[in-house]
Amino acid sequence: MLLQFVTVLQGVLAPALLVMALNVMLTVGEGRDKPLSAYWRLAGFVVGFAGAIVFAALRATAVITQRTFVNYPTLWCCVVFDVAVFVVVILARRITTDWHRHRALLDVANLVAALAIAATTFRALPDVILRLTIFVEPGDPIFTSDMLLRALGFALGAAVAIIAALIFRTMRSTAVRWSFTTAVLLLVALLFAQHFTDLAQILQSKRIVSFPTAAFLALVWGINHQRDMTIAMALVFVIPAIASIVMGFKVKPTGANEAIARTHIAFRRRAKAAGAFSLVAMIGVTVALTYGVAQTQKVVTLSPPEEYSLADGVATIKFSQVSDGHLHRFQYKAKDGTVMRFIIIKKNGGAYGVGLDACDNCGDAGYYEKDGKIICKKCDVAINLATIGFKGGCNPIPFDYQIKPGKIVIQTSALDALSSHFQ
Repeated sequence: MLLQFVTVLQGVLAPALLVMALNVMLTVGEGRDKPLSAYWRLAGFVVGFAGAIVFAALRATAVITQRTFVNYPTLWCCVVFDVAVFVVVILARRITTDWHRHRALLDVANLVAALAIAATTFRALPDVILRLTIFVEPGDPIFTSDMLLRALGFALGAAVAIIAALIFRTMRSTAVRWSFTTAVLLLVALLFAQHFTDLAQILQSKRIVSFPTAAFLALVWGINHQRDMTIAMALVFVIPAIASIVMGFKVKPTGANEAIARTHIAFRRRAKAAGAFSLVAMIGVTVALTYGVAQTQKVVTLSPPEEYSLADGVATIKFSQVSDGHLHRFQYKAKDGTVMRFIIIKKNGGAYGVGLDACDNCGDAGYYEKDGKIICKKCDVAINLATIGFKGGCNPIPFDYQIKPGKIVIQTSALDALSSHFQ
């Protein structure tokens, strides 16, 4: 449950904050006076969300095994739109003031916002959506206590991200404009830093760009602090939160008449509440993505690889070595230099489960044995022994092998063909 919660919270928070921030900065008019382009932002989210569902489905069914094929152009779009949105936010006050006189400018701003929301949503949500595929362990009944806990963690993670964004939104009328604008500019800058870091990582891995030492170290720092950037996206709203509380004390609870005095008193109460609740939301998000993540990342050490016979392109493992019903891990260096791992376990009924120590959903995190169950190290899902050796879900990726008298024989060419799963 906790792993689902923190993973979904981290994935949903950035698009939720971006949607909220741009809605606040660009909202004008009400009812019939509201421009049609205002709905483009919602359309951008719907398009990004639908695309994320399709991409996640293609990854879950192994139709797409190389995520870079999609992520590379997506990140270019994200980086470009982040820069464009930054400019829109700077000019937002001018764009929304007397917007009837320059409706085309507002339409352009809403179009840029819609594209940025679509790209950010499409980039962030596929990994979140894939969490839905691990609610039920293979071979188990649909409704179990573990499934309900995972579903609850998923729902709470998404709900907390959305609620935090809605709480920050309450400061749109209580904090001074410059403070909210500053927070949104910092939010967009952090999004740009995240997207640019991911893009630079692909450029470096594909050897398209070779970064100098200082830039490479900065890239490594960015990769290692992605979660910290997400936390910072929430913490930037401390600026309008403090401004809102200050305004709550600054406005006098008096007025020219009793009606105005009541309005001032209501504003003071609302401003203090908006700032205070926003601070609570920031603390909650920070605790969840620090202490909560730390609890889920208690290191599970994979068992060391075992020895086996390897000669003339053939790997041979004797039955006597793997017939005890426990997980056995082996290591192999592919022709392209990639160090791979594969596992073998004797299943109920005497058959052997053979597969890579990796899956299509969670990559090369690996599996470990606990209380007689084989568990994915990344998503903490227990794998049904009967399904090891078959494709699907979080199962180990299968490959061809042969059963011969007293031994399991694997052609190393079968492993070489799957080396990309460990890259």
